[in-house]
Amino acid sequence: LTMKRFALAVVCCALATSALAAGKPCEELKAEIEAKIQANNVSSYTLEIVSNEEVHDENMVVGSCESGTKKIIYQNNDRQPSR
Repeated sequence: LTMKRFALAVVCCALATSALAAGKPCEELKAEIEAKIQANNVSSYTLEIVSNEEVHDENMVVGSCESGTKKIIYQNNDRQPSR
Protein backbone atom coordinates (compact mmCIF):
# COMPACT_ATOMS: atom_id res chain seq x y z
CA LEU A 1 0.00 0.00 0.00
CA THR A 2 2.86 2.38 0.80
CA MET A 3 4.48 1.87 -2.65
CA LYS A 4 1.16 2.65 -4.35
CA ARG A 5 0.85 5.89 -2.40
CA PHE A 6 4.44 6.83 -3.24
CA ALA A 7 3.90 6.14 -6.96
CA LEU A 8 0.68 8.16 -6.89
CA ALA A 9 2.49 11.07 -5.23
CA VAL A 10 5.22 10.99 -7.89
CA VAL A 11 2.64 11.02 -10.71
CA CYS A 12 0.70 13.85 -9.07
CA CYS A 13 3.86 15.95 -8.67
CA ALA A 14 4.80 15.42 -12.32
CA LEU A 15 1.32 16.43 -13.47
CA ALA A 16 1.32 19.49 -11.23
CA THR A 17 4.69 20.60 -12.60
CA SER A 18 3.64 20.29 -16.24
CA ALA A 19 0.31 21.99 -15.52
CA LEU A 20 2.16 24.84 -13.84
CA ALA A 21 4.49 25.25 -16.82
CA ALA A 22 1.52 25.22 -19.22
CA GLY A 23 0.28 28.46 -17.67
CA LYS A 24 3.59 30.30 -18.09
CA PRO A 25 4.14 32.98 -20.68
CA CYS A 26 5.85 31.40 -23.70
CA GLU A 27 8.86 33.73 -23.74
CA GLU A 28 9.59 32.98 -20.07
CA LEU A 29 9.40 29.21 -20.57
CA LYS A 30 11.44 29.44 -23.77
CA ALA A 31 14.20 31.30 -21.88
CA GLU A 32 14.26 28.60 -19.17
CA ILE A 33 14.47 25.81 -21.76
CA GLU A 34 17.17 27.71 -23.65
CA ALA A 35 19.27 27.97 -20.47
CA LYS A 36 19.03 24.19 -19.95
CA ILE A 37 20.01 23.48 -23.56
CA GLN A 38 23.01 25.82 -23.36
CA ALA A 39 24.05 24.20 -20.06
CA ASN A 40 24.32 20.93 -22.03
CA ASN A 41 26.70 22.63 -24.51
CA VAL A 42 24.39 22.30 -27.52
CA SER A 43 25.68 24.88 -29.99
CA SER A 44 23.30 24.77 -32.94
CA TYR A 45 19.58 24.46 -32.23
CA THR A 46 16.24 26.11 -32.89
CA LEU A 47 13.50 26.78 -30.35
CA GLU A 48 10.23 28.00 -31.78
CA ILE A 49 6.91 28.98 -30.22
CA VAL A 50 4.00 27.67 -32.31
CA SER A 51 0.26 27.20 -31.98
CA ASN A 52 -1.00 23.68 -31.24
CA GLU A 53 -2.20 23.37 -34.84
CA GLU A 54 1.32 23.96 -36.15
CA VAL A 55 2.81 20.96 -34.30
CA HIS A 56 3.55 18.22 -36.84
CA ASP A 57 5.84 16.04 -34.70
CA GLU A 58 5.00 15.63 -30.99
CA ASN A 59 8.56 14.38 -30.38
CA MET A 60 9.84 17.90 -31.05
CA VAL A 61 7.65 19.48 -28.34
CA VAL A 62 9.69 20.48 -25.27
CA GLY A 63 7.17 22.74 -23.55
CA SER A 64 3.59 23.94 -23.39
CA CYS A 65 2.67 27.52 -22.52
CA GLU A 66 -0.05 30.20 -22.61
CA SER A 67 -2.49 27.89 -20.79
CA GLY A 68 -1.73 25.02 -23.17
CA THR A 69 -2.65 26.93 -26.34
CA LYS A 70 0.93 27.05 -27.63
CA LYS A 71 3.91 24.70 -27.72
CA ILE A 72 7.65 25.19 -27.82
CA ILE A 73 9.39 22.96 -30.32
CA TYR A 74 13.09 22.09 -30.39
CA GLN A 75 15.30 21.07 -33.27
CA ASN A 76 18.99 20.21 -32.99
CA ASN A 77 20.64 21.66 -36.09
CA ASP A 78 23.87 19.68 -35.62
CA ARG A 79 22.18 16.49 -36.80
CA GLN A 80 21.78 17.39 -40.45
CA PRO A 81 22.64 14.54 -42.81
CA SER A 82 25.85 14.86 -44.79
CA ARG A 83 25.68 14.52 -48.56
